[in-house]
Amino acid sequence: MTLAVRYIAARSLDTATSENPPPGPGEVELAPAYVGICGTDLHIFHGDMDARVAAPAVLGHEMSGRVVRVGPDVTGWAPGDAVTVMPLRWDGTCPACQAGHQHICQHLDFIGIDSPGAMQQRWTVPASTLIRLPDTLPLDRAALVEPTAVAVHDVGRAGIREGEKVVVVGGGPVGILIALVARAAGADVRVAELSAHRRLLAEELGLTAWNPAADDVTKLVGEWTGDAGADVAFEVSGAAGGVETAVEVLGVRGRLCLVAIHPRPREINLHRFFWRELTLVGARLYDRSDFENAVALVADGTIPAERLISKVVPLTQAPAAFEALEGGGDVMKILVDCTDDAQGAAV
Repeated sequence: MTLAVRYIAARSLDTATSENPPPGPGEVELAPAYVGICGTDLHIFHGDMDARVAAPAVLGHEMSGRVVRVGPDVTGWAPGDAVTVMPLRWDGTCPACQAGHQHICQHLDFIGIDSPGAMQQRWTVPASTLIRLPDTLPLDRAALVEPTAVAVHDVGRAGIREGEKVVVVGGGPVGILIALVARAAGADVRVAELSAHRRLLAEELGLTAWNPAADDVTKLVGEWTGDAGADVAFEVSGAAGGVETAVEVLGVRGRLCLVAIHPRPREINLHRFFWRELTLVGARLYDRSDFENAVALVADGTIPAERLISKVVPLTQAPAAFEALEGGGDVMKILVDCTDDAQGAAV
């Protein structure tokens, strides 16, 4: 039996046991160690994704853990290997896949949303989704590889070049990770974030952070760039005001990279796009190279993952952790520890 956190209905989670049959052909059974709670998980918790998520649903896709068993025909993996999972399963036949964009397959199975996720003591996944972790990387820090891969992909989609001036609108976990990855790519970065707690963390990490509620961000960008405007803006806030700020700070031929999920249409200043010949690019998910680069960035300390972890809770306390995250501003990343023996060992 294995213990899992399940979404039941809007604002309702439980923990329950289930069978864990042996992995089948091409599959690997994992023992998740740490699983991060992300914004998408909160959307599910709020009931915003009920049209897609079939309850009861095991949540979680930001994870680290170890291989427990390998199924028939699986090679290259053995019990004890430290891994994370790129939680994507694509069909390989749709137009997107045929064009080489499997990560945005038109029939994508995002594991942890469309199929059972990692917030359980045992988890069976296709061996093809595994990403190897270095043995020297602590597993709690490794749980941030997946959101770092998001940031790596976003920075790549924006085409960041050394010396460019970048504004990240929204200083939550993904926003901070984007800022750090962009800085590592040689960009000069500013973060616009309402939360004082998150601004302080950004500054402790060596980033300059502005408060959009008190500061005129567009004016500050003008002073910073000699009125040229930013080369790139990332919209990570998910708010209408964030979209407006991200557009207004851009200079001529600036690039706006849309990262946040906006559940409803937003007004956008298209005249600004015309007048300054701006470019809008979407960024969704990641590919294997993004994941491998993310592992390297976390492992070498370029991403100080330990600084982004606000709290670690046992699996049985995960439902309460979701509620704690709703406040948003005073926490960054909460990890669920799936290894606590007090929860009852998987058998």
